[in-house]
Amino acid sequence: MAINILAIVQARMGSTRLPGKVLKEVNSKPLIEVLFHRLSRSKKINKIILATSLNEENDPLVETIEKLGFDVFRGSEDDVLNRYYEAAIPHSPEAVVRVTGDCPILDPHLVDDVITHFEQENADYVSNTHPPTYPDGLDIEIFTFASLEKANREANDPYQREHVTPYLRSKSNFRCINYSNSEDLSGERWTVDNPEDFEVIENVINHFAPNLDFTWENVLELQKSHPEYFASNLGIMRNEGAKLGTGQKLWQRANKIIPGGNMFLSKRVEMFLPKKWPAYFSKAKGCKVWDLDGNNYIDMSIMGIGTNVLGYANDEIDNEVSKVIEKSNTSTFNCPEEVYLAEKLVELHAWSDMVRLARTGGEANAIAVRIARAASGKDKVAFCGYHGWHDWYLAANLSNVKNLENHLLPGLEPKGVPEGLLGSAVPFNYNDFDSLQKIVNEGDVGVIMMEVSRNIEPEDNFLQNIRKLATDKGIVLIFDEITSGFRVTLGGSHLKYGLEPDMAVFGKAMGNGYAISAVIGKREIMEHAQSSFISSTFWTERIGPVAALKTIEIMERDSIPEQLTDTGHYINRCWSELAERHDLDINIYGIPTITHIGFKSDQELAIKTIITQEMLNNGYLAGNSIYICTDHSKNVVDAYIDALDKPFGIISKIVKGRNPNQFLNVPICHGGFRRLN
Repeated sequence: MAINILAIVQARMGSTRLPGKVLKEVNSKPLIEVLFHRLSRSKKINKIILATSLNEENDPLVETIEKLGFDVFRGSEDDVLNRYYEAAIPHSPEAVVRVTGDCPILDPHLVDDVITHFEQENADYVSNTHPPTYPDGLDIEIFTFASLEKANREANDPYQREHVTPYLRSKSNFRCINYSNSEDLSGERWTVDNPEDFEVIENVINHFAPNLDFTWENVLELQKSHPEYFASNLGIMRNEGAKLGTGQKLWQRANKIIPGGNMFLSKRVEMFLPKKWPAYFSKAKGCKVWDLDGNNYIDMSIMGIGTNVLGYANDEIDNEVSKVIEKSNTSTFNCPEEVYLAEKLVELHAWSDMVRLARTGGEANAIAVRIARAASGKDKVAFCGYHGWHDWYLAANLSNVKNLENHLLPGLEPKGVPEGLLGSAVPFNYNDFDSLQKIVNEGDVGVIMMEVSRNIEPEDNFLQNIRKLATDKGIVLIFDEITSGFRVTLGGSHLKYGLEPDMAVFGKAMGNGYAISAVIGKREIMEHAQSSFISSTFWTERIGPVAALKTIEIMERDSIPEQLTDTGHYINRCWSELAERHDLDINIYGIPTITHIGFKSDQELAIKTIITQEMLNNGYLAGNSIYICTDHSKNVVDAYIDALDKPFGIISKIVKGRNPNQFLNVPICHGGFRRLN
């Protein structure tokens, strides 16, 4: 005897990887219309409705379906199980067929076959996907309304509520059966999750147009005769969307429209945990970060690449910023805070007289080099350390692409840098005064640009000798304090060594996550900024200086650099004790507030990936370095060290000869600049 069967099509506009996919048109018909047309050819289904969310972005989808004459139910965005249940109630079905909007060429004959099997077996649940033997895109599930009602009442896990049927399959008191094909075709992909998938479906529909009633066997024959129609999505995993987090899906989407995937190399997924890194945040507070799926992690990693020494979303700083936003961030006039900040920076550095503000570290370094070249009258820059992406710096690799490898970032090719800059920037190694002296003796050096200290301490009066050399030769000495500033001392780390450069550059920690950087220097040097054109609209906005003033006030009031240093020393001791417990030979380096750990192994990148993988599973963002912030309390650090015990155990096995691939679920992370194909 026939039963009342309701088909509920689950669809929305907010796909992460292919937004608005259900309304993308082929042959002047949106895909959702193609799906509803084909599904309506079923002889077993009594009624078809759309179930979407209340989000207003779904309004065009609702309008389309209603114009086609079908009913629509709108419910929860995330609790799709409840959405199905509430959608079904008014229609009093005995069974519900679940269909998703990303299966536009679903075959109604196959739907009827699955329904018939459901009726014959007197099952609670039947699908053709567990395990799958049909092409991805022909997915069908049917279950009794009583089972749906029970699942809606009892399922608590967010995954079960988002994906509707996992609860049914996980409980032994439901009779679950699979409908299988005689041949395993589960590797074929006829669904629409990505632009590549859409290309395949577009080829299929256009081939059969205007006929929309082709069978899935017709498509299979087409695949054999025209494999080129199906080439674009080869290699995409089945049900990849269910296995990827929202951030991972968005990263795939980003790589199609943003070269490299994002705006900052050091935040690329490949630098952390390829294919598994959450990639994007929804919010952050203290030392916690929430991803787009609501998972929260303790950040024992880069903390905004060293910007947030006072933790994420610091209330005092954010309140000051909010106040000025209400009064406008910019206007035809200048903001007074730029004067107050310049005065404060000069107050903290008695040797300096003048200040220019910018918003990023790279541009501040470029400004400093421009001014110093103008002051010295010479083009050649001798440098040590990492100083950004601008032409003046990358020009060092024009003569040898490996020149920058000892300065933080290997693999940089000087593509797009004018050949005319060849020889204008020459590197020297830290604590190798003789190499610098040789460069200077070869002539024409007008600028020495260097980090005061990054990974190691200066030896044999290295910094003092450089100061004397610059003075004797009339060379402008610039200290790049973008990373180290306000972490070692209140101001530049050069103050620790009692040194006076001619210029210094600050950024990162100075604004606790807000965009602000500064170039300070002696009057006779800085006044040359007026003889060269150095100007930018957003160097005059108000938020950066306001954030910096409040950040510096808190640092001064609460002795923040000292706090950070103490925490760094404590972490270093904990690392050492943990390494001793696992019989590991380690190397701890870097200034205490940006501390790094290395392992005596030829598998450094694999080891870093292991740490990131295992710690992410345990709720931590972690690798082989920590940018310390004030929210890294003793309790936080102790819990982090406890969680690190397992990955250290794995590392011990790798160091003793085990293949790291035995422990990795992802490719090994990148260690420098690498173009992605």
